Amino acid sequence: MNLPHNVGKIDKYARIGVGLALIGLAVTGTIGAWGFIGILPLATGLLNTCPAYTLLGVDTRTPGEKS
Repeated sequence: MNLPHNVGKIDKYARIGVGLALIGLAVTGTIGAWGFIGILPLATGLLNTCPAYTLLGVDTRTPGEKS
């Protein structure tokens, strides 16, 4: 399965950070089980692809990252 890469470097690190923060808050009970929604940005950041970006035709990679 070849996923299209459409998540740039800054976007990637932001997604991973937000995902880990949400999961961490859920695990500690600070925000409840809804925090496990952080799995989505974490996964899209780690995989460098976002299905919503694909549908919308968005690509946050810089020209240097596209090669």
